[in-house]
Amino acid sequence: MSDSRPPLPPFNTKTAAVKVRMAEDGWNGRDPEKVSLAYTSDSVWRNRSEFLVGRQAIQAFLRAKWEKENQYRLIKELWATEGSRIAVRFAYEWHDSNHQWYRSYGNENWEFSAQGLMQRRIASINDLPISEGDRLFFWTQGRRPDDHPGLTELGL
Repeated sequence: MSDSRPPLPPFNTKTAAVKVRMAEDGWNGRDPEKVSLAYTSDSVWRNRSEFLVGRQAIQAFLRAKWEKENQYRLIKELWATEGSRIAVRFAYEWHDSNHQWYRSYGNENWEFSAQGLMQRRIASINDLPISEGDRLFFWTQGRRPDDHPGLTELGL
């Protein structure tokens, strides 16, 4: 594991947008161990009503999340940045074991260490049931293609 994960704070709009896309790509890869390496070993999370501390807790959380949320596809967008902090809005689509589709909307506040690892993540998320015909996120599982519209272009 690298001790540093560029881009490093303090962030500007360009470097923060790179960091946001890196996070989106990682989460769309759905590999809990790999995703957890973007966080400090003692990273603190609030995700909805769950509170987590450390990479092992993050890995367990992500494994359970992606077992429940089938065909998960995520888009993140930079909202604001200052110093070592980045605010993000996001949406993701998924279906449960009964094939009910959802679009989950949320906001995250991130704080990074000097080495560019996320040390704090605060996420607020709401799930909206949608029909399969209302889906907007279509790409092969994994990284969102560069030419796929983002949240703003999709009117979200």
